[in-house]
Amino acid sequence: MYASRILRRCWPVAFLLVAAWPLTPGGDLNPAAVAYKLPGQIHWTEGLGGASQAIMQGDPSKPGLYVVLVKWSPHHMSHPHFHPNDRFITVISGTWWVGSGSKFDPENTVPMPAGSFVTHFGKQIHYDGAKDEETVLEIVGEGPATATPAEVK
Repeated sequence: MYASRILRRCWPVAFLLVAAWPLTPGGDLNPAAVAYKLPGQIHWTEGLGGASQAIMQGDPSKPGLYVVLVKWSPHHMSHPHFHPNDRFITVISGTWWVGSGSKFDPENTVPMPAGSFVTHFGKQIHYDGAKDEETVLEIVGEGPATATPAEVK
Protein backbone atom coordinates (compact mmCIF):
# COMPACT_ATOMS: atom_id res chain seq x y z
CA MET A 1 0.00 0.00 0.00
CA TYR A 2 1.54 3.30 -1.14
CA ALA A 3 0.22 5.27 1.86
CA SER A 4 1.83 2.77 4.23
CA ARG A 5 5.26 3.28 2.65
CA ILE A 6 4.90 7.05 2.91
CA LEU A 7 3.85 6.86 6.57
CA ARG A 8 6.78 4.60 7.48
CA ARG A 9 9.26 6.94 5.79
CA CYS A 10 7.81 10.24 6.99
CA TRP A 11 6.91 9.64 10.63
CA PRO A 12 10.49 10.03 11.97
CA VAL A 13 10.84 13.42 10.27
CA ALA A 14 7.45 14.59 11.55
CA PHE A 15 8.34 13.41 15.05
CA LEU A 16 11.64 15.32 15.01
CA LEU A 17 9.96 18.49 13.76
CA VAL A 18 7.38 18.34 16.52
CA ALA A 19 10.05 17.56 19.12
CA ALA A 20 12.17 20.54 17.99
CA TRP A 21 9.24 23.00 17.99
CA PRO A 22 9.87 24.42 21.52
CA LEU A 23 13.44 25.25 20.48
CA THR A 24 12.38 27.66 17.73
CA PRO A 25 12.31 31.40 18.44
CA GLY A 26 8.97 33.11 19.13
CA GLY A 27 7.06 34.87 16.41
CA ASP A 28 3.96 34.74 14.29
CA LEU A 29 3.17 31.70 12.19
CA ASN A 30 1.37 31.93 8.90
CA PRO A 31 -1.81 29.83 9.32
CA ALA A 32 -1.68 29.02 5.60
CA ALA A 33 1.71 27.37 6.22
CA VAL A 34 1.42 25.83 9.69
CA ALA A 35 -1.41 24.49 11.83
CA TYR A 36 -0.83 23.36 15.41
CA LYS A 37 -2.48 22.56 18.72
CA LEU A 38 -0.78 23.09 22.03
CA PRO A 39 -1.37 20.39 24.67
CA GLY A 40 -4.15 22.39 26.35
CA GLN A 41 -5.98 22.72 23.03
CA ILE A 42 -6.21 18.98 22.35
CA HIS A 43 -9.79 17.76 22.81
CA TRP A 44 -9.98 14.36 24.52
CA THR A 45 -13.17 12.26 24.48
CA GLU A 46 -13.89 9.33 26.77
CA GLY A 47 -14.05 6.00 25.02
CA LEU A 48 -14.83 2.42 25.92
CA GLY A 49 -12.56 0.17 27.90
CA GLY A 50 -10.66 2.78 29.91
CA ALA A 51 -9.28 4.71 26.93
CA SER A 52 -9.68 8.34 25.86
CA GLN A 53 -9.12 9.52 22.30
CA ALA A 54 -8.16 12.77 20.60
CA ILE A 55 -8.60 12.97 16.83
CA MET A 56 -5.69 14.97 15.45
CA GLN A 57 -6.26 14.54 11.70
CA GLY A 58 -8.92 12.97 9.50
CA ASP A 59 -11.86 10.90 10.68
CA PRO A 60 -11.18 7.31 11.77
CA SER A 61 -14.78 6.34 10.95
CA LYS A 62 -14.39 7.29 7.27
CA PRO A 63 -12.07 6.17 4.46
CA GLY A 64 -8.75 8.01 4.37
CA LEU A 65 -5.75 8.85 6.51
CA TYR A 66 -6.31 9.52 10.21
CA VAL A 67 -4.12 10.35 13.20
CA VAL A 68 -5.40 9.85 16.75
CA LEU A 69 -3.95 10.01 20.21
CA VAL A 70 -5.14 7.29 22.59
CA LYS A 71 -4.73 7.53 26.35
CA TRP A 72 -5.09 4.22 28.20
CA SER A 73 -5.99 4.43 31.90
CA PRO A 74 -4.04 2.17 34.25
CA HIS A 75 -5.33 -1.41 34.52
CA HIS A 76 -7.41 -1.30 31.32
CA MET A 77 -6.93 -3.51 28.27
CA SER A 78 -8.84 -4.26 25.12
CA HIS A 79 -9.93 -7.82 24.40
CA PRO A 80 -8.89 -9.71 21.25
CA HIS A 81 -10.02 -7.90 18.10
CA PHE A 82 -8.81 -6.90 14.66
CA HIS A 83 -8.99 -3.92 12.31
CA PRO A 84 -9.50 -3.96 8.53
CA ASN A 85 -6.32 -1.99 7.76
CA ASP A 86 -2.75 -1.68 9.04
CA ARG A 87 -2.23 0.71 11.96
CA PHE A 88 1.08 2.36 12.88
CA ILE A 89 1.48 3.10 16.58
CA THR A 90 4.11 5.13 18.46
CA VAL A 91 4.20 4.92 22.25
CA ILE A 92 4.43 8.54 23.44
CA SER A 93 4.49 7.91 27.21
CA GLY A 94 4.14 5.03 29.65
CA THR A 95 4.39 1.36 28.75
CA TRP A 96 1.90 -0.22 26.37
CA TRP A 97 1.30 -3.95 26.73
CA VAL A 98 0.59 -5.92 23.53
CA GLY A 99 -0.65 -9.45 22.97
CA SER A 100 -1.75 -11.44 19.92
CA GLY A 101 -4.17 -14.28 19.32
CA SER A 102 -7.82 -14.86 20.10
CA LYS A 103 -7.34 -15.95 23.74
CA PHE A 104 -7.21 -12.97 26.12
CA ASP A 105 -4.11 -13.45 28.29
CA PRO A 106 -2.87 -10.16 29.82
CA GLU A 107 -0.15 -11.95 31.81
CA ASN A 108 1.61 -12.90 28.55
CA THR A 109 1.59 -9.47 26.90
CA VAL A 110 4.84 -7.84 25.80
CA PRO A 111 5.86 -4.39 27.13
CA MET A 112 6.38 -1.58 24.62
CA PRO A 113 8.06 1.35 26.45
CA ALA A 114 7.83 5.00 25.41
CA GLY A 115 9.51 5.51 22.04
CA SER A 116 8.50 2.09 20.68
CA PHE A 117 6.96 1.81 17.21
CA VAL A 118 4.46 -0.99 16.55
CA THR A 119 2.58 -2.08 13.43
CA HIS A 120 -0.75 -3.84 13.84
CA PHE A 121 -1.37 -5.58 10.55
CA GLY A 122 -4.89 -5.50 9.13
CA LYS A 123 -7.15 -8.47 9.88
CA GLN A 124 -4.70 -9.90 12.46
CA ILE A 125 -5.96 -10.50 16.00
CA HIS A 126 -4.41 -8.59 18.89
CA TYR A 127 -5.22 -6.99 22.23
CA ASP A 128 -3.45 -4.29 24.21
CA GLY A 129 -3.62 -1.72 26.96
CA ALA A 130 -2.04 -0.34 30.11
CA LYS A 131 -1.08 -2.13 33.31
CA ASP A 132 0.24 0.02 36.17
CA GLU A 133 0.49 3.44 34.53
CA GLU A 134 -1.29 5.72 32.08
CA THR A 135 -0.08 5.17 28.53
CA VAL A 136 -0.40 7.55 25.56
CA LEU A 137 -0.16 6.36 21.95
CA GLU A 138 -0.22 8.01 18.55
CA ILE A 139 -2.05 5.83 16.01
CA VAL A 140 -1.86 6.49 12.26
CA GLY A 141 -3.89 4.49 9.79
CA GLU A 142 -6.31 4.32 6.89
CA GLY A 143 -9.98 4.44 7.83
CA PRO A 144 -12.44 3.23 8.54
CA ALA A 145 -10.81 2.11 11.78
CA THR A 146 -13.42 -0.37 12.93
CA ALA A 147 -12.62 -3.01 15.54
CA THR A 148 -14.09 -6.50 15.16
CA PRO A 149 -14.18 -8.67 18.30
CA ALA A 150 -12.33 -11.98 17.95
CA GLU A 151 -12.10 -13.47 21.44
CA VAL A 152 -12.31 -17.20 22.02
CA LYS A 153 -13.34 -18.04 25.58
